[in-house]
Order: sequence, then structure tokens, then C-alpha cells
Amino acid sequence: MRLLDIVSKDIRQVLRDWKSAVFLLVMPILFTVFFGLVLGSVFSADSAEKDPRLPVGWINQDGDGLLVSRFEALLGQSEVIRPVPLSAQDALRAGEMVAEGELAAVLRVPAGYSQAIAADQPASLEVIADQHSVSGRAVVTALDTVTGRFLGAVESAHLSAETVQARAGFPDEAARQAHFQAAFQSAIAAWGQPPLTVQVGQAAGESAAGAEIQVSGFTQSSAGMIVQFSVFGLINSAMILVLERKTRCLQRMLTTPARSAEIIAGHILAMFLIVFAQEVILVVLGQFVFGVEYLRQPLAVLAMMVTLALWAASLGLLIGAVARREDQVIVLCLIAMFLFSALGGAWFPLEIAGQAFSAVGHVLPTAWAMDGFQNIILRGLEFNSVLLPAGLLLVYALVFFGLAIWRFRFE
Repeated sequence: MRLLDIVSKDIRQVLRDWKSAVFLLVMPILFTVFFGLVLGSVFSADSAEKDPRLPVGWINQDGDGLLVSRFEALLGQSEVIRPVPLSAQDALRAGEMVAEGELAAVLRVPAGYSQAIAADQPASLEVIADQHSVSGRAVVTALDTVTGRFLGAVESAHLSAETVQARAGFPDEAARQAHFQAAFQSAIAAWGQPPLTVQVGQAAGESAAGAEIQVSGFTQSSAGMIVQFSVFGLINSAMILVLERKTRCLQRMLTTPARSAEIIAGHILAMFLIVFAQEVILVVLGQFVFGVEYLRQPLAVLAMMVTLALWAASLGLLIGAVARREDQVIVLCLIAMFLFSALGGAWFPLEIAGQAFSAVGHVLPTAWAMDGFQNIILRGLEFNSVLLPAGLLLVYALVFFGLAIWRFRFE
């Protein structure tokens, strides 16, 4: 009961101040709306551009022959480049479009190209690209791959025609051309059915069958603000510890039947309950107001909420143990909030910042908290996808709790 008395006292002391309601409820909601609208424009821009491949201008001066149409189809199947047919007017300024970044490169098929290839004569394509840029080099490499497949199919068709010619011969040139085109189409079709395929899956878990996740700016901002304000909301709770130490209330509490372990447990449990209640409110708002699919895996979300609240409470205890004055609590909480939120992916997805930044961010517990939430609400994964993030948050909580106990002083 003494433990519950301490918990009740801390919670009442936090809620007694009207500014606590602003920090615990109003500010998280306003920030969620703000970041959701800002990130919503980014997601809308990404969805508008449905094909993320590098645009390559396509200038066909060779007509609509079978070989050229198959070559264009191979380009369209590339995972790197996206052929963009250019009008006659745009073809005149092809080099300018590449220089200005409108296109990653331009590919020109000269007149007579198909005829020369079919007759096994030398023929070349014209490529305009900036090989000093990363995109230019990537396009050239991709074009080499596609061209190699195309010319390989042509060579295969020639060898097939020569074999038939050597064995039985063709009645006329039309029959030879028909055989060449059939062999060419068979070789091209073979590229779409490779003998060896590789399937790539999520390492963290399996996506739910038929799960349809509606991605919006709030998918990032809702989880991000839950993580951010779990730290920022500790200001009042950590302030209580500093004031109790400053007024020697902690020392007087030791003269009561309450043991030191009960006093510490009461304070950290109060911090946990305050953070967890804040998370519950923000999750409910995210689900029913902002359309974030938290309830598609409620147990997984609950596991993330509990471990995040445990880590935040351990951090609050550490701040309360280290700080000596009220202003130090505010400074330490603000530093922790900005550090953990910015580097941990609460403001923007770490994936867009590059692999190095993402690796640095995952040194922090907030990055794993974001991974756990987004595995459910963004990636549509199952419960086992949060086991690693939740487990690591629990480890971080134990580390911070150990540091807090080491630095904790009652005087």
C-alpha cells in the first residue's frame, strides 16, 4: 500500500498543474497533426510518382518493327530505367533535357537498326548520358544489361536459322525470316522465365495475408509523436524527484516505514503509468481520428507501448537522479527529446536519410521503437515482428534503470 500511496501522490501532483495537460495531451496532438500534414505532402508526391525508376528518353527512328518493339519491351521490364517516348520537338533538345536533370539519359535508335541487326550486320545505338553522375552511370550499366539480353536473343535466332539452313535449308528468304523471328521471340520470352529465381522476404516477420495498409503522413507522425512525447512528458515526473530531494522530502520519507526500494519503485511506476496513459490516448486518436491501423495487431502494439513506457520511465528516473535543479530537468528532457526523436526517426523515416544515418539512428532505443510500431501500422507484419524491437527496448530500460540506481541519492 505504501507503494501505491507514492504512485498516487506523484500522479496527483503532476495532474494538479494545468500545464501538464498541455504537455501530455494538447502538444502531442498538435504536433501529430502538424507533422502528419507536412509528411502527407511527401507521401502524396511519392504516390503520384508511381514508377520510381530513372527516366530515359526513348527516340525511335527505326519504325515499328518486331525487333525494336521487343527491345523497347525489354527496357520497360528493367528495374532501373523507365523508357519515356519523346516527341519530335523534345528529341531536338534531348541533350539539354539530360543536362537539366529532366531525364537521366536519352536512347536513340537510328533508322535501319532492325534491318542491320536482322541481317547480322554492325549497328549501334546512341546514348546521351552524364557518366559523371551516379544516375548516369546507373543508366549506362542498365542499358548495357538490356542491350546484352537483346543482342543475345538476336544471336540465338541467327544461330538457330543457320542450323536449320545447314541441315535442311529454307525454301525461300521469307521462310528464313519467319524462322528467325520465331526463334528471336522464343529467346526474348526465355528472359522472362529464368531457371533460378530468388524470393526476398521481411527478416522481422511475415506480412499479413491480404493486409492493406493505407499509408499517409499520419502513419509516420502518429507513432513518431508517441515516441517523442514519451520523453518530453517526463519533465513533470522528473521534476518531482528534484523537488523532493531539494526540500529533503526524500530524506524524511526514509523515516517512515517505506523502504528506499519502495520509494524508487513508486516514483518509476508513476512515471510508467503517466507515459502509458499518454500512449493509450494517442493510439486511440491515431486509430479513430487519423486512420492509423494500430488495432490490426493490438497485442503487438501493446507490447511496444509497455516496453516504450518502461524505457521512458527509466530515463525519467535517471534524469531525476542526475539533475540538481529544476532548470536542469527541463534542459536534460529537451536534449533527450531532440536527440532521441531526431536521430531515432520520430520526425522522418530513417530510410530516406541513407544507410549510414539509419545505422547511427539504430544505436538509440527510439529507432527500435519506431521500427516496432511501423512493422505493424506501415509494413503490415505480424506479432513476431515486434519481438526484437520490444526486446531491445526492454534491454535499454534495464540499462537506464541501472544507471539511475547507481546515481540516485536521497540527500
